[in-house]
Amino acid sequence: MDPTKHNGKGAPEELPPPPPVPPNVTPQIAEPEPVKKVVRVPMARRGLGTRGNKVPILTNHFKVNVNKVDGHFFHYSVALFYEDGRPVDGKGVGRKVLDRVHETYDTELAGKEFAYDGEKSLFTVGALPRNKLEFTVVLEDVTSSRNNGNTSPGGHGSPNESDRKRLRRPYQSKTFKVEISFAAKIPMQAIANALRGQESENSQEAFRVLDIILRQHAAKQGCLLVRQSFFHNDPRNFADVGGGVLGCRGFHSSFRTTQSGLSLNIDVSTTMIIQPGPVAEFLVANQNVKDPFSVDWAKAKRTLKNLRVKTSPTNQEYKITGLSEKPCREQTFTLKQKTRDEDGEFQTTEVTVYDYFVNHRNINLRFSADLPCINVGKPKRPTYFPIELCSLVSLQRYTKALSSFQRASLVEKSRQKPQERMSVLSNALKINNYDAEPMLRSCGISISSNFTQVEGRVLPTPKLKVGNGEDLFARNGRWNFNNKKVVNASKIERWAVANFSCRCDVRNLVRDLMKVGEMKGVAVEPPFDVFEENQQFRRAPPLVRVEKMFEDIQSKLPGPPKFLLCLLPERKNSDLYGPWKRKNLSDFGVVTQCLSPTRVNDQYLTNLLLKINAKLGGLNSVLAGELSPSLPVISKVPTLILGMDVSHGSPGQSDIPSIAAVVSSRQWPSISRYRACVRTQSPKVEMIDNLYKRISDTEDDGIIRELLVDFYSSSGKRKPDQIIVFRDGVSESQFNQVLNIELNQIIEACKFLDEKWSPKFVVIVAQKNHHTKFFQPNAPENVQPGTIIDNKVCHPKNNDFYLCAHAGMIGTTRPTHYHVLLDEVGYSADDLQELVHSLSYVYQRSTTAISVVAPICYAHLAATQLGQWMKFEDASETSSSHNGTAPGGAPAVTPMPKLNENVRNSMFFC
Repeated sequence: MDPTKHNGKGAPEELPPPPPVPPNVTPQIAEPEPVKKVVRVPMARRGLGTRGNKVPILTNHFKVNVNKVDGHFFHYSVALFYEDGRPVDGKGVGRKVLDRVHETYDTELAGKEFAYDGEKSLFTVGALPRNKLEFTVVLEDVTSSRNNGNTSPGGHGSPNESDRKRLRRPYQSKTFKVEISFAAKIPMQAIANALRGQESENSQEAFRVLDIILRQHAAKQGCLLVRQSFFHNDPRNFADVGGGVLGCRGFHSSFRTTQSGLSLNIDVSTTMIIQPGPVAEFLVANQNVKDPFSVDWAKAKRTLKNLRVKTSPTNQEYKITGLSEKPCREQTFTLKQKTRDEDGEFQTTEVTVYDYFVNHRNINLRFSADLPCINVGKPKRPTYFPIELCSLVSLQRYTKALSSFQRASLVEKSRQKPQERMSVLSNALKINNYDAEPMLRSCGISISSNFTQVEGRVLPTPKLKVGNGEDLFARNGRWNFNNKKVVNASKIERWAVANFSCRCDVRNLVRDLMKVGEMKGVAVEPPFDVFEENQQFRRAPPLVRVEKMFEDIQSKLPGPPKFLLCLLPERKNSDLYGPWKRKNLSDFGVVTQCLSPTRVNDQYLTNLLLKINAKLGGLNSVLAGELSPSLPVISKVPTLILGMDVSHGSPGQSDIPSIAAVVSSRQWPSISRYRACVRTQSPKVEMIDNLYKRISDTEDDGIIRELLVDFYSSSGKRKPDQIIVFRDGVSESQFNQVLNIELNQIIEACKFLDEKWSPKFVVIVAQKNHHTKFFQPNAPENVQPGTIIDNKVCHPKNNDFYLCAHAGMIGTTRPTHYHVLLDEVGYSADDLQELVHSLSYVYQRSTTAISVVAPICYAHLAATQLGQWMKFEDASETSSSHNGTAPGGAPAVTPMPKLNENVRNSMFFC
């Protein structure tokens, strides 16, 4: 950056990149130069917690001993070319070529083992003889590493003439040129430094080398590799989840630096694969039709593209490029004859694919005649096979989003009790046999086969209060509302029921709801009316059905209702949900509760009522420490708690905007009441970019300002002196961005409101998608709720801990990994851990402790719910708004419809 631009007043150039700051910034807003320059990094641990009962815990980290720290890893870059000098772009060829280099040129490589990442990098322990090496290798038949022979159907070993003509291409041997050139050297000492908490570029590279060694080890065993996970081709690990998709169980393994040294973290991992075997069977399952003749071929073409098949009887492997235009018995191609004409040229004839396979090759085709052929050729030179001769190769990933039915089936089939998981992991270590891996041996690395034992502590259960000042004691992370009243009751009045053709006795439902309300201390008045959907609209599109229902409601009600109970016909993922919520919350400002009454009993209605009560402004239970303010630090000083999350479209939907949600606590000293602010942003962007959004000298249209103003007005005109930020869903590589981009925007928003006000910040990241699991040494059950671990397997330097706040009922508990990135307040380890534990008990929707703090859960709910609104954006709207562009030339993102002010401060997401 040009030094002349630093005019000592922090010129606009120095603000973090988003959002763009207009040139007319008044200089006194920015802080003096040196302060601006500060780059925050995650804080170091200040001490360990001591509260709670100590318990021994086992974890799926296996100790790694490194005996060599004086050597170097050498990093080489790899370039592959065909004979004619074209670079190789195809995936998957690299490993085969380099295996061949390793076999052929062992002496030129000085007998060295190398770790190759399958792309452009190769690592050795110690240097290769020269800085630049060039090799030529020949591979026979590159199409596949997995074909067994290429005999013709006659079985004579050599394909007959016409076969060889048709199949000539893949049989050719190919020559490759390989250039290996020195790129960098990485001291192994960096590993030892990282274990002392001194992380560096070098140490990250060194761990990358170790991880690449594991990947290569798995690739040599024929595994499918997905990032750090490995999947063996073993049908015992496959579980059918419907739709031609299998869940494939494998292992995640990665090296981690911990307080007790280097460990290998091994966990069970699942990915989705395409059902291997006959293509026709896959399509029937995938489209859920009765036979291959009912398949929708346009859809099939999209599904099959780029999948790999083996064709019988030659067992050759190909990639599917498309389908033939015509069915097999009509699709023709040019066949060269064995006889020559007068000029010595081979004669050609047009034959159909069916005729060729049945008559020339004597292969019996049972059902392919009237179905399209599979094309495995190039666009200009198609190569067709009848569908019944094609079989999908095993271990091909399925990357589309799963349906809710598939997801449920997957969850059910992949869950494992803690004991079962431990034995599977012990087995994994045996199967992988890392001691035999030559690269690991040359680094002097050995891996223990025992689970690491750590000391856990079980924190005391937070005390809860319900109505009439009664105490509520949670046992094993759960409590119930039997014979209890809610602590703060809302009134359900001026309300109605909207029934979207749901078969159910609505009168009874309403009567039971009123009865349960009375028991829980929530007054439920009789509804104004039950609006039954007009039957002629039952088959109409969701938006139309919602519009018609509203017309009906508006024409009959005397004024706007305060609450609507909505009965939906299907349980999960009803198309009506998004449009209905949007109409109510955005256009009319009415709080609504949806249900799909299948098995309605008192317990069901109690849970329903808890949600309705919270939405209408009531509270079900609170922490005793909120009522007689005694929560560490929070109760003494006005404190704002934020929960932040970004939800992205499912895989395969790259153009759906991401949705950022920030929820904030209100009515301090309460930490149980929240409101949400939700915005759309560019797809797949993880950093929230609308926290501070200056649109003029006096206006900030950002998320944070809205939340600060609400806190101020709901907390007796107090500004928060402390702001505690919980951030979900960012990886360790993004911690610095959270601290330097997002936090800066929050600070800007505060300064913009009041120049002289500078609150203290605490920033905590919560992660759930990691692979550390905990087990009780001598008990089959999951660890107890409230179990916290901050030693041995945590970060060597940074301030992190694992907490299992909830009772894991099924499968193995997944602990939440909390990283305290910043603490300007100066919490003790115990107080901060207690705060996080307490916030797992204030979730109003359930009568259990939850696995991650409530503000993050609420942010997640709000983002998901408003994501449902966006699904049904009218197509014309989105396309027109895409013509406009955002700064930087990206297409503008469809803005989120605003919440109506009647519901803006409610817990509508509950």
